[in-house]
Amino acid sequence: MRIAVIGGTGLVGRAVVEALARDGHEGVAVSRSAGVDVVSGDGLEAALAGCDAVIDVLNSTDDEGDGPRRFFTAATQNLLEAGQAAGVGHHVVLSIVGVDRMRGNPHYIGKQHQERLARSGPVPATIVRATQFHDFASMMVSWTRDGDSAFVPPLLVQPVDVGDVAAALVDVASGPRDDGLIEVAGPDRQDLVDMARRTLAARGESLRLTTGWGEPFGVEMAGEALLPGPGARIAPTTFDDWLARQ
Repeated sequence: MRIAVIGGTGLVGRAVVEALARDGHEGVAVSRSAGVDVVSGDGLEAALAGCDAVIDVLNSTDDEGDGPRRFFTAATQNLLEAGQAAGVGHHVVLSIVGVDRMRGNPHYIGKQHQERLARSGPVPATIVRATQFHDFASMMVSWTRDGDSAFVPPLLVQPVDVGDVAAALVDVASGPRDDGLIEVAGPDRQDLVDMARRTLAARGESLRLTTGWGEPFGVEMAGEALLPGPGARIAPTTFDDWLARQ
């Protein structure tokens, strides 16, 4: 199959393109560096020409206020219109486990709009919701670091490997069409603060970590809000496996 990967030069996109190649498919990396602007639609229809399916792993760089909603709305509308014109048969969207439970996080609100547009659009769509990636704790530290300390909220997560998510996306896009919702998660539940401590230790770094609730990670994310349901696909790579590669 010929499958377009939207955001194909990013972290997840590169993993998806590699997974497609391993399975014998042709992955078309769609990105600004390839001359395609998904938000404006420039070059999009030509990029999707001859593609059997689309895997959308595009991410917003503006995570404040109404920015994510505007970004995901424009990108998804353009993708669906161009996909329909190009004869794309399946539109697969990477989303987030628990996204529909959040009301105070701008990024999650943007993803909610993306899901709704995809489900009601002219191209049959499947939503693949994944839990947080294994490097989420270290990303949180980099966002909040102030000198020798950083803030990490006490989230309960079931982290998943990027490569495992890429494999699941390829499986969904290339297999029998499922016009519904699929969840993908790692095998173990973890505390985000402990993940941050262990990641820093594995990398030989020392920081003082503080914790608590604060926007955009408010108390609505407490408890099991970010955990997958009982029917989720459980990926094999553990957090310990990922730590060993650091």
